[in-house]
Amino acid sequence: MRMIVVSGLSGSGKSIALQTLEDVGYYCVDNLPITLLKSFASEILRHGQPPSHPTAVGIDARNFLGELDRFPSIIEELRGTGLKVEILFLQAADEVLLKRYSETRRKHPLSLDEVPLLEAIRQERQLLGCISAYADLIIDTSLTNVHELRRLLRQRLHEAPAGGISILFESFGFKKGIPADADFIFDVRCLPNPYWEPQLRSLTGLDEAVIGFLNRQPEVLRMIEDLRNFLLHWLPYFENGDRSYLTIAIGCTGGQHRSVFIAEALATYFRQSRRGTMIRHRELP
Repeated sequence: MRMIVVSGLSGSGKSIALQTLEDVGYYCVDNLPITLLKSFASEILRHGQPPSHPTAVGIDARNFLGELDRFPSIIEELRGTGLKVEILFLQAADEVLLKRYSETRRKHPLSLDEVPLLEAIRQERQLLGCISAYADLIIDTSLTNVHELRRLLRQRLHEAPAGGISILFESFGFKKGIPADADFIFDVRCLPNPYWEPQLRSLTGLDEAVIGFLNRQPEVLRMIEDLRNFLLHWLPYFENGDRSYLTIAIGCTGGQHRSVFIAEALATYFRQSRRGTMIRHRELP
């Protein structure tokens, strides 16, 4: 029996997460006070839960006031009852949240007359710090639109096979910032760059011409081999530690050529033995 606790910063996509889970068959409850979480779980356990109807619970920042210290112990108590409890935490950069609130003209839950919006966002981030540190899966939505977020949530929470670890290989460009939700970040900017080949500049690491160019570079093939061996060695340790999700980010300058090619190569290899392997290219359309 599975329960996903959905939390995160206001404006980062919690409502979208709950709607997405509801669309794929979860029984969802929003804004449940943390003090009622154990009672809600007891009802689930007493009445049973069909495998096709797992549960998702949305907890707003206001529900944590005065209860933060109890959150880890409550979650551990729930896990001790037989429930598979996972924590999803959504976040975004301050400037992104400011822009979203200015566009929607909604009021931030912690923004009072004497508290400006930016200060409310920072207070909430600090307030929920221990939740993000305790989360099983963190998703940063700063550069993610609604449709991408829905697709990512379906892939990682619903379509991934039960048991084992769900691995996401994500390519990105350093010039647009480091993914805040990555567990590993590997920098491949030291490798030969197809960007400096005029005929390859407008292409991506998914195009045959770029793939051929990079496959001819010994340094690129060595990098892929080293990363593969590193992950083959350490992934079992993460699984033994009961990790359910792992995000591995591969970065080059623009996130268009080298990182895309290497992320694809790693994902293709690990898909042969791990059904929960996924791929995402942050900078590509």
